[in-house]
Amino acid sequence: MNICGDVYNRYSQYLKNRYGEKVYKLPLNIPVSCPNRVDGKGGCTYCDDKGAGFENLSGTLLIREQLKANMEYIGGRYKANKFIAYFQNFTNTFLPLPEFESYMKQAAEENIVEIAVSTRPDCIRKEYLDVLKAIEEEKGIDITVELGLQSTNCHTLEKINRGHSLAEYIEAMILIRQYGFKTCTHLIVNLPWDDMDDVIEASKVVSVLKTDFIKLHALYIVDGTEMALQYKNNEFTVCTVNEYKKRVITFLRYLSPEVYVQRIIGRAPKENTLFANWNESWWKIRDEIEAEMAENGYVQGDLYNYIGGSAVKRFF
Repeated sequence: MNICGDVYNRYSQYLKNRYGEKVYKLPLNIPVSCPNRVDGKGGCTYCDDKGAGFENLSGTLLIREQLKANMEYIGGRYKANKFIAYFQNFTNTFLPLPEFESYMKQAAEENIVEIAVSTRPDCIRKEYLDVLKAIEEEKGIDITVELGLQSTNCHTLEKINRGHSLAEYIEAMILIRQYGFKTCTHLIVNLPWDDMDDVIEASKVVSVLKTDFIKLHALYIVDGTEMALQYKNNEFTVCTVNEYKKRVITFLRYLSPEVYVQRIIGRAPKENTLFANWNESWWKIRDEIEAEMAENGYVQGDLYNYIGGSAVKRFF
């Protein structure tokens, strides 16, 4: 059985347990790119020039200005008092170290209880983690490092031009855990070159490496990207919404019951998007996944039986 007694462990419950009240993420945008987009590498085939920050404020605004604007909006709307400074877009550790340190320190404002840094597995270095550790100790602020993995299948990672393999993710997780930071792993569970076996393996990998949080995304296709061209040329097909639901449910059933789930499907930009969430609202798909799990008696971790020397368990 999972921690919260629900079909899966909700991140919102973790935040309430940790901070005693509702806490909201404030997305921050800084002028940074990605190592996979420089020197003619082209970037991931699904990624456009806005990255994941299509809802962010302009990166030309100071960190203080972005925090203030987001605090006023979210704090007023939800009566929130505590916040997470979320460096969301692109690869936030792909900066010269002094610039990275400056941005992180600027985010350690009043009412910020945590800094979350989104990055890539191949952009984790000890020097950058040292900066975060110093801020954690000086300011008493929690640190979470979010890693975009997307798939554990080496052939799929090559297909989407991800620019790293599973090995870099394993190394990054081991190093981050040495600092005691929380980790969040991002996966796209319906990439066209992955099947259900890949979904199960991904759930097992992130579980045994003890990610604290998980974010599951459905693939969306933005016009102007390499993947959009492939999509128009019928070089691949996207699975059905029912298959997506099956994949998410299976992933959650194999997922460690100690992991908290930040999302099981994401939003997509409204403009220039060729495909997103099967033209259904993200919350409808989420609700249907949860309802199907409840109806069938499935819960997060009910298939988490593959650790601890599973082959010899029958002797004990």
